Amino acid sequence: MKNFVEELKWRGMIHDIMPGTEEELLKGPSAAYVGIDPTGDSLHIGHLVSIMILKHFQACGHKPVALVGGATGMIGDPSMKSQERNLLDEQTLAHNVDCIKKQLGRFLDFESDAPNKAVLVNNYDWMKDYTFINFTRDIGKLITVNYMMSKDSVKKRLSRDSSEGMSFTEFTYQLLQGYDFLYLYQNMGVKLQLGGADQWGNITTGTELIRRTCGGEAYALTCPLITKADGGKFGKTEKGNIWLDADKTTPYEFYQFWLNVSDDDACKYIKIFTMLDRATIEAAIEEHLQDPGRRSLQKLLAKEVTVMVHGQKEYDNALAASQMLFGNSTSEALRALDEKTFLSVFAGVPTFDIARADLPLQLLDMLAVQTSIFPSKGEARKMVQGGGVSINKDKITDLDRKVSEDDILDGKYILVQKGKKNYYIINVK
Repeated sequence: MKNFVEELKWRGMIHDIMPGTEEELLKGPSAAYVGIDPTGDSLHIGHLVSIMILKHFQACGHKPVALVGGATGMIGDPSMKSQERNLLDEQTLAHNVDCIKKQLGRFLDFESDAPNKAVLVNNYDWMKDYTFINFTRDIGKLITVNYMMSKDSVKKRLSRDSSEGMSFTEFTYQLLQGYDFLYLYQNMGVKLQLGGADQWGNITTGTELIRRTCGGEAYALTCPLITKADGGKFGKTEKGNIWLDADKTTPYEFYQFWLNVSDDDACKYIKIFTMLDRATIEAAIEEHLQDPGRRSLQKLLAKEVTVMVHGQKEYDNALAASQMLFGNSTSEALRALDEKTFLSVFAGVPTFDIARADLPLQLLDMLAVQTSIFPSKGEARKMVQGGGVSINKDKITDLDRKVSEDDILDGKYILVQKGKKNYYIINVK
């Protein structure tokens, strides 16, 4: 067994840790859980830190438990939230839970015969028949309001939202999460809860509940909330979250996100978001520092995370797509792109519409009459003769060439390149 706490320390993945946690884990295989509220039908990269901690936990010989909060997701965690969540209905939550289960299977071993194979649980299973009266008698009497009010998640929310306050629904969240810990402690021998730094108050409510209920010892470990070097919010782009679902964020966009992080962030993220060992990471950082312009560290980071989340084939496709704008890609590589990736690669380039009924169309007419890619046929002719025009990555030198149905990509697009860097999309309607 590897020392789990030591592994997280050098990676910079520990924010708070309860005394005795490391010693407890060194006694032998243990079980720990992370809770994920299914507020959406996909995880995003903000969830990746907690998932990576579970992944390391399993790699160190321990048993990870992933808890999908079908019950707590109906309430909403007030931690770090400026306002109360919209409550989701049962059908939506069930759908979200199913989607998240599938995604977690990419990171954790749920299927093998190993004694430390991962387990996935849903707290709705033990909360759905627990009556309000019994819960308040059994659990509510053990934790005082004073204790609950002392938690940062509550204090910050109340001080920030003095006009709106905080509903009783959200106020009870920490009791529900605390009961999850107690339930898993009593029924599955889980002694450790893992989570983000914002979860410390909720987690320690669970350890206190375990102590007061059965005199048991339980532990807590949280990881830092990930930030960007420039102070911006990690995982957010102009388009919103970076999702793990390929339908919400294409593998190309996912790859590009990691490829474009700053040098400082790459040095931090390579430790947090990959399973590469210490020697490999330190060597990669050293190589990067010798020539930052090559962005070798970003390329390694983007490769490791994309392969882990989407698989080798999608990484290869994302790499090929990345070379569309800046490399010597071929028409075959272009035609291999799916429509979403094609539109992601060429997002923001000028577009023109032509009628399908006008095809076949003489080349110069398409470039300078039907569209304004060139201001005149004369300029278009001159650049074609100079070898500066490509259709779908094929260089065009024949002035008499006609553009036909055979040139259409995905049944609706033609890609024109003028010079080295100017691209245009023609929509065939």
